Amino acid sequence: MLNRAAVAGSEPLHVSILAIPEAVVSTLSGIFDVMNAFAILPPPGNAPGQAPPFRVEIVGLQPGPLQLASGVPTSVHRGIASLEATDIVIVPSVLLGPDGWQKGRHLELVEWLRAMHGRGALLCSACSGVFLLAETGLFDGMNATVHFGYARAFAAAYPAVPIHPERVLVVAGRREELITSGASMTWHDLVLYLIARHAGATAAQAMARFFALQWHQDGLAPYIVFEGRSDHGDRAVQAAQDWLATHFSVADPLQGMLRQTGLTERTFKRRFTGATGLSPIAYVQRLRVEDAKRRLERTEASVDEISWKVGYEEPAFFRRLFRRLTGLAPGAYRRRFRIPDYARPRQEAQEDRSGGKPAMTAGVMAPGKIRAGRP
Repeated sequence: MLNRAAVAGSEPLHVSILAIPEAVVSTLSGIFDVMNAFAILPPPGNAPGQAPPFRVEIVGLQPGPLQLASGVPTSVHRGIASLEATDIVIVPSVLLGPDGWQKGRHLELVEWLRAMHGRGALLCSACSGVFLLAETGLFDGMNATVHFGYARAFAAAYPAVPIHPERVLVVAGRREELITSGASMTWHDLVLYLIARHAGATAAQAMARFFALQWHQDGLAPYIVFEGRSDHGDRAVQAAQDWLATHFSVADPLQGMLRQTGLTERTFKRRFTGATGLSPIAYVQRLRVEDAKRRLERTEASVDEISWKVGYEEPAFFRRLFRRLTGLAPGAYRRRFRIPDYARPRQEAQEDRSGGKPAMTAGVMAPGKIRAGRP
């Protein structure tokens, strides 16, 4: 089964998983189960057991039951007032409500986090848990990652923290003690990193095999759905964006946008880039690649055919662009995200394999009627 990799006779590291009402139960319990597995699973074969490398507790303001964001309760083992020191603190994913993250709601926890850091603890977050950690101010000027769906909200709340939502795991700080993981299931990478760092690579590999955990080695760019900014208030730019939503595959999208806005090319490029953060051509490229992703996921069309339908006559150029923006080749992306045959209705899977019916599904944008160039 699992090999306990702690050095014989050494004291286990104390891990505090911080429970707050906004926490997501799946992340909290998943982290707990994996890091606590050394203490509850038998060693492989007849090998003698070693002391587990971690002693894991769920901590919070008060011990006892606590209802989490989804309404599922958890049990807080210890209140922070009784915990003077810990080695590793992990804040699990938190669910942001319609009003976003409410700063100042957990002042006592924030002060405790600062104190634990000052006494040598690692501060870790999974997914959106960094919203709480950032309140400490310890992440100001330090690179971090967060769920890409919360990236804009985080940047607005904590402009002093450089955020990289496309990255799986970011380790920062003078002691490499500020550790953040990205979207959702990248808590796998976080716990495997902590196990490898403190119990050894062999232990991390054993855990990955036993729980079927995966390192997200291709990053998170393949998972991010592009959504152009629309909160800029520039009506001319918004008109261009609205037009592009259904005309991105035409041969000369820039000229089409200029006709929609009535602006000169120089003025339009300046305003568009300032409003969206992307040049017009870079914006078009992301729309085209996003549509190509849906076609790869939902149709049997070849990569060359998809390339043409989204606006590129040169498949080689499309392949290079797709890899640059997603981190994966088109074929690898299709294998990663297409629903596997074993998870699809039997008749549908058989018809798709035999070519018995078109595989296009709703939600894929119609191609432009003009063969496109290569912006």
